[in-house]
Amino acid sequence: VQLQASGGGLVQAGGSLRLSCAASGRTFRWYDMGWFRQAPGKEREFVADINWSGGSTSYADFVKGRFTISRDNVKNTVYLQMNSLKPEDTAVYYCATGPALGDITRESEYTYWGQGTQVTVSS
Repeated sequence: VQLQASGGGLVQAGGSLRLSCAASGRTFRWYDMGWFRQAPGKEREFVADINWSGGSTSYADFVKGRFTISRDNVKNTVYLQMNSLKPEDTAVYYCATGPALGDITRESEYTYWGQGTQVTVSS
Protein backbone atom coordinates (compact mmCIF):
# COMPACT_ATOMS: atom_id res chain seq x y z
CA VAL A 1 0.00 0.00 0.00
CA GLN A 2 1.29 3.46 -0.89
CA LEU A 3 -0.18 6.68 0.45
CA GLN A 4 0.12 10.14 -1.08
CA ALA A 5 -0.99 13.09 1.04
CA SER A 6 -1.81 16.48 -0.44
CA GLY A 7 -3.75 19.66 0.20
CA GLY A 8 -1.54 21.38 2.74
CA GLY A 9 -0.62 25.03 2.52
CA LEU A 10 -0.61 28.40 4.22
CA VAL A 11 -3.88 29.74 5.61
CA GLN A 12 -4.90 32.49 8.02
CA ALA A 13 -6.34 31.69 11.40
CA GLY A 14 -10.03 30.90 11.10
CA GLY A 15 -9.62 29.56 7.60
CA SER A 16 -10.10 26.09 6.16
CA LEU A 17 -8.13 23.46 4.32
CA ARG A 18 -8.98 20.01 3.04
CA LEU A 19 -6.29 17.38 3.06
CA SER A 20 -6.47 14.34 0.83
CA CYS A 21 -4.67 11.05 1.01
CA ALA A 22 -4.78 8.78 -2.03
CA ALA A 23 -4.05 5.12 -1.42
CA SER A 24 -3.03 2.35 -3.74
CA GLY A 25 -3.54 -1.30 -2.96
CA ARG A 26 -6.52 -3.52 -2.41
CA THR A 27 -6.21 -3.62 1.37
CA PHE A 28 -7.16 0.05 1.64
CA ARG A 29 -10.87 -0.53 1.77
CA TRP A 30 -10.57 -2.98 4.66
CA TYR A 31 -8.27 -0.88 6.81
CA ASP A 32 -8.71 2.04 9.15
CA MET A 33 -7.34 5.35 7.93
CA GLY A 34 -5.82 7.82 10.31
CA TRP A 35 -4.37 11.30 10.32
CA PHE A 36 -1.51 12.29 12.61
CA ARG A 37 0.46 15.51 12.85
CA GLN A 38 3.85 16.63 14.03
CA ALA A 39 4.62 20.19 14.99
CA PRO A 40 8.20 21.47 15.14
CA GLY A 41 9.96 20.20 18.23
CA LYS A 42 7.06 17.98 19.23
CA GLU A 43 6.20 14.32 18.93
CA ARG A 44 3.78 13.12 16.32
CA GLU A 45 0.23 12.99 17.66
CA PHE A 46 -3.07 11.43 16.70
CA VAL A 47 -5.62 13.66 14.98
CA ALA A 48 -8.44 11.48 13.60
CA ASP A 49 -9.36 7.98 12.49
CA ILE A 50 -12.05 6.44 10.34
CA ASN A 51 -12.89 2.76 10.11
CA TRP A 52 -13.04 0.74 6.91
CA SER A 53 -16.69 1.44 6.15
CA GLY A 54 -16.67 5.07 7.21
CA GLY A 55 -19.27 4.31 9.82
CA SER A 56 -17.07 5.07 12.79
CA THR A 57 -14.83 8.07 13.36
CA SER A 58 -12.68 9.23 16.24
CA TYR A 59 -11.02 12.56 16.93
CA ALA A 60 -8.47 14.02 19.25
CA ASP A 61 -10.11 16.42 21.70
CA PHE A 62 -8.26 19.41 20.29
CA VAL A 63 -9.90 19.02 16.84
CA LYS A 64 -13.41 17.91 17.79
CA GLY A 65 -16.01 20.12 16.20
CA ARG A 66 -13.47 21.65 13.79
CA PHE A 67 -12.08 18.74 11.75
CA THR A 68 -13.99 16.05 9.86
CA ILE A 69 -12.50 12.85 8.51
CA SER A 70 -14.17 11.00 5.64
CA ARG A 71 -13.29 8.42 3.03
CA ASP A 72 -14.27 7.37 -0.45
CA ASN A 73 -13.51 3.67 -0.97
CA VAL A 74 -14.25 3.94 -4.69
CA LYS A 75 -11.59 6.60 -5.12
CA ASN A 76 -9.33 5.01 -2.47
CA THR A 77 -9.03 8.39 -0.80
CA VAL A 78 -9.40 9.70 2.72
CA TYR A 79 -10.03 13.36 3.49
CA LEU A 80 -9.52 15.64 6.44
CA GLN A 81 -11.64 18.77 6.31
CA MET A 82 -10.12 21.32 8.67
CA ASN A 83 -12.17 24.36 9.64
CA SER A 84 -11.60 27.16 12.13
CA LEU A 85 -7.88 26.60 11.92
CA LYS A 86 -5.65 27.93 14.67
CA PRO A 87 -1.93 28.74 14.67
CA GLU A 88 -1.40 25.76 16.97
CA ASP A 89 -2.65 23.49 14.17
CA THR A 90 0.55 24.26 12.27
CA ALA A 91 2.28 20.94 11.64
CA VAL A 92 3.16 18.33 9.08
CA TYR A 93 0.11 16.14 8.65
CA TYR A 94 0.53 12.45 7.90
CA CYS A 95 -2.01 9.92 6.73
CA ALA A 96 -1.67 6.28 7.71
CA THR A 97 -3.49 3.03 7.24
CA GLY A 98 -3.56 -0.31 8.95
CA PRO A 99 -5.75 -2.82 10.76
CA ALA A 100 -5.88 -0.57 13.85
CA LEU A 101 -7.40 -3.33 15.94
CA GLY A 102 -6.18 -1.84 19.19
CA ASP A 103 -5.74 1.72 20.37
CA ILE A 104 -6.27 3.78 17.21
CA THR A 105 -4.42 6.73 18.70
CA ARG A 106 -1.18 4.77 18.69
CA GLU A 107 1.14 4.96 15.68
CA SER A 108 1.95 1.27 16.03
CA GLU A 109 -1.61 0.38 14.94
CA TYR A 110 -0.93 1.72 11.45
CA THR A 111 1.21 -0.20 9.00
CA TYR A 112 1.63 2.21 6.10
CA TRP A 113 2.38 5.94 6.17
CA GLY A 114 2.29 8.75 3.68
CA GLN A 115 5.03 11.34 3.27
CA GLY A 116 3.25 14.19 5.05
CA THR A 117 1.90 17.55 3.93
CA GLN A 118 2.72 20.87 5.60
CA VAL A 119 -0.07 22.96 7.09
CA THR A 120 0.83 26.43 8.28
CA VAL A 121 -1.72 28.66 10.01
CA SER A 122 -0.79 32.30 10.42
CA SER A 123 -2.19 34.49 13.19
